[in-house]
Amino acid sequence: MSFYDLNKSERIELVDKINQQILSELKSGKQKYILDYFSDEDTYIRKTGYLAIGKIYIANKTLHPSIFKLLNSLFKNENEKIRQTVINAAGEIGKKDFDSIEQLMKAGLFDEHHSVRNAVIGSIKKMGEKNPKPTIAFAKLFLKHPDKEIRREICHGIELRGRTHPQDILPLLKELQDDKTARVRNTLVHVLGQIAYKKGCLETVIKDLKTWKNKELVKDAIEEIIDVHHRYRNFSVKTQDEAIEYIEKNYRD
Repeated sequence: MSFYDLNKSERIELVDKINQQILSELKSGKQKYILDYFSDEDTYIRKTGYLAIGKIYIANKTLHPSIFKLLNSLFKNENEKIRQTVINAAGEIGKKDFDSIEQLMKAGLFDEHHSVRNAVIGSIKKMGEKNPKPTIAFAKLFLKHPDKEIRREICHGIELRGRTHPQDILPLLKELQDDKTARVRNTLVHVLGQIAYKKGCLETVIKDLKTWKNKELVKDAIEEIIDVHHRYRNFSVKTQDEAIEYIEKNYRD
């Protein structure tokens, strides 16, 4: 039976059980239940497991050494679901304490399995939202990495911070404007669209794009921004017509 096959009260009971079992094993040094939860086929069970690690980390400073020992040990496991859950747990910690999990993030970024690398993207998103300064500094280290997938993943990872604070990530995105790899370029255009539809964001993005030298990429980004204002019309602060009007008035090639 999967997590969401349970009713609400049963889910609450299960979450509490998982939290208590993980806490107990961290104190005892055992890993039976932790391994079961971190490798579960149900993504919501794994999520409950890594959220438990984050909660325990905040509430129990004395368990920090045990938590890091556990995560570093489990990251060596051959099961990609376990490694993925380790990175997600590290991301929970990184929302408060980035320095302690930076090496795990680096390792996850180069993992052989895409699900683990995707967990790094997700972790950068949530850490960037809650703990932006060290997360953005980390992302900046990989903007010129020779592996195109690393560049793409970093570009994607910083998107969430940009939705509320585009000025924080635009300097990093600008460094990617001449990237010749289609997947990186497409991700860059996508991210520019995603950070331009909330309150005050279109103005910030357009002002910055005026300083970019790659006018062909900017043209594609503006088309994406206009399209996003239609696709996300229920969430964007401006209508598509208002976005077009603003761009026509404020952007000159």
